Amino acid sequence: MSEPSQTMRVVALLDDSRQSQAALAAAVALADQVSAELVALFIEDLELLSCAAFPFSCEVGASTGLSRPLQSEALEASLARQLQRITRALEQAVEGRELRHRLQVSRGQVVSEALAAAAPCDVLVLGKAGLSSRWGWSSRLGSTSRRLVLEAPCTVIIWDERHPPAPGPLRYLRGEAPTLPWGETLAEASRSHPLFRGREELAPMAAPELERFLARARSGALVISRQTLTRLFAEDPEVLARIPIPVVVVP
Repeated sequence: MSEPSQTMRVVALLDDSRQSQAALAAAVALADQVSAELVALFIEDLELLSCAAFPFSCEVGASTGLSRPLQSEALEASLARQLQRITRALEQAVEGRELRHRLQVSRGQVVSEALAAAAPCDVLVLGKAGLSSRWGWSSRLGSTSRRLVLEAPCTVIIWDERHPPAPGPLRYLRGEAPTLPWGETLAEASRSHPLFRGREELAPMAAPELERFLARARSGALVISRQTLTRLFAEDPEVLARIPIPVVVVP
């Protein structure tokens, strides 16, 4: 196993959804495995806060369907509660590990703040869906996740909380065998990483073929380049949401 970069960090973009909690667990495991610093990133959405300033703004209860005014005070209190839950979740996730970690809180537009926080040598870990699906799994990729996976300056790992991760092959398309950002080749990672057991080279596929091929996969991960992901999105904008294993997108 090659030595990981001394400046690499694992950055987990968090809210208090199930998808985010699964992403946090994955980020902790990766940071611990490669001896990197874990940065738990919580961004208070300035766009949502700005909406509360309009007198006609309202929110609809996810469970009741009832509409009520969207008030700045209530929104600030909700963000404070989210931060408390995220802080507790982080403490529980790193308990018993000698892992460098910190919680970073900022306020602004979520995508721009996340892009500013991530450096080229980092690994950004996020859930597939955003707050819109926090009350149940959605088959669509969240808009925040979509933008970050295409625009981030670093490797992005998209985590799926439907299936607990299990050791399995590290899959990659023929012609794509990149070195992972923590300094391992795919061959090294397939031998040393707890989530991977061997490698599997796939023939180049269109989005529908790739989705069908991986539909029953419950272990391992898929590694693809951002260029390939852009092509897949052009063929099917939701293909990534329907792949049931973690996807590692490398620049």
